[in-house]
Order: sequence, then C-alpha cells, then structure tokens
Amino acid sequence: KAQLDEAFGGFMGEFEQIPPMVSAIKKDGVPLYKLARKGIEIVREPRKVHVTGYDITRVELPEVDFTVNCSKGFYVRTYAHDIGDKLGCGAHLSALKRTRSGKFTLDRAVKVADLKTLPREELYKALVSLAEISLMRGA
Repeated sequence: KAQLDEAFGGFMGEFEQIPPMVSAIKKDGVPLYKLARKGIEIVREPRKVHVTGYDITRVELPEVDFTVNCSKGFYVRTYAHDIGDKLGCGAHLSALKRTRSGKFTLDRAVKVADLKTLPREELYKALVSLAEISLMRGA
C-alpha cells in the first residue's frame, strides 16, 4: 500500500501527460485513433493536466481499484500505465466508470428506459434546465 501511495502521490497537482494514440486528438485533421488503427504512431505533445485527489479503494494484487478527481483532458488509461511504470510492474485498466463530467454527476443521471415510466413530477426533477446548464458551464 505504501508503494502504491507513493506512486499515486507522484501524480498530484499539475503535471504533463502524453495523450495516447487511441484518442480523438487530431493530427492534420485526422483523429489519432484512425492513425493508430492503421499502425501509424506519431509523437504526441505532452498536455498539462491536474489531479486534485485520488483514493485507493481496494488492493487485491494484482488488482487495484481507485478513484481519481482530475481535470478535463485527462487520460485515465495513461494514468494507470504511468503508475505501473513508476511501480516497475506495468499496469492497465480493466474497467472505467466516469462518475462526473464537469458538474454533471452520475448520482443525478436517469436511465433512458426509466424516462418512459417516471411519474411526471419525477421526470421534471430529472430534467436540467437551460439556465442550470449555463451555470454549470460557467456561462
């Protein structure tokens, strides 16, 4: 656990992260994932990202579960890979669950199938107003 904390702790605050080839970033108008599918790899420029916190929630080696609070543009799969490099053992994600995107949170999400059966009052509670979206986006 101490080695994990040290490795995760090395990726706190602002740092540079190299985006993966399998990403929507474009090179000359072409998404990198299309180049990757053709076996073409290019040099990617590091991008500044920010981690404000992490929590190691389960350790049953070789598996480790964690949550991370990060900036937009952050690649969690790259984060896992980089932590594995730091530990000297390699690492990859076997699952990924986004619980928040900006101010939209999973606990406020409603399944599309449930929209058909929700009572009208509950449906109205589930909807996000345009004004609220503007506030969430900082507009």
